[in-house]
Amino acid sequence: MFASSAGIITILCIQVTVKQSFQTAWNRILASLLGLGIGVCLFSLMGYTPIAILLFILLFLPLAVRFGIQEGFVNSMVVLMHLYSSKRIDGILLLNEVALLVIGVGVALLVNLYMPSLDKELKGMQVKVEKLFSKILREFCYYLRHGESDWDGKELIETTGVLETAIRLASRDVGNRLGRRHDSYYEYFVMRQKQFELLERMMPIVSSLDNQVAESHRIADFLERISASVHPGNTAYRFIDQLRVMQEEIKAADLPRTREEFETRASLFYLLGEIESYLFIKHELGKNRDEKAQVAKS
Repeated sequence: MFASSAGIITILCIQVTVKQSFQTAWNRILASLLGLGIGVCLFSLMGYTPIAILLFILLFLPLAVRFGIQEGFVNSMVVLMHLYSSKRIDGILLLNEVALLVIGVGVALLVNLYMPSLDKELKGMQVKVEKLFSKILREFCYYLRHGESDWDGKELIETTGVLETAIRLASRDVGNRLGRRHDSYYEYFVMRQKQFELLERMMPIVSSLDNQVAESHRIADFLERISASVHPGNTAYRFIDQLRVMQEEIKAADLPRTREEFETRASLFYLLGEIESYLFIKHELGKNRDEKAQVAKS
């Protein structure tokens, strides 16, 4: 009986990700069983009347909200209307309702289990982000060396869009993975998002530095090496060591004699601090992954 209802339940349970589908299925099962219990009690006490249906809604909704299963309201109403239209309550009807629920939810879960892999798209976005980062860093180098540039900054705008899309796609990929795993792509793109915010903050500092200052050329050389090493691997620790050596050498240099030299020195240290933060973000991700790998092995 009511075979078409299984199809309705299936459609309602299909979600964007596998994890969402399982959560939705569980909530709808609980809501349907709760609705079945309330419906049986009300129809047994009050008969098959519209008043009983109204009272069902008044009782069901607060309970559903209390237990966080309100998305199963439609399912519970489907079950209730089956009882109402049948004008009877017996074991066969109750088993039929449970069977419809199991079939509908089961088919939805099977459909959701087949989710195409997003690895190819995510890998492509990873490569694209790394190329954009390299380009931005190279433009910083050029400006530090020459004091001018015809760069229009389009890579900054493009990177913003790519990262937003990549994080959204990686989040969906996490939802499609069952069991314990490291959400490497999601963590990677969140890390790049944090680094990109630092790159945006560096840009006005870079554009304000005097290219005649020797330290500007040293920083340009350093950024050029970083731009050539933008990849998923963790090599940030090597650059952090080099950066600290550079900071100490600049500190040991002669003190500024004029206000302009003082402002330039302050800008240099600020820029080096931002670069250090940029490198630490990548280093922390690599360290966390190594720790997780060790835990997984133990």
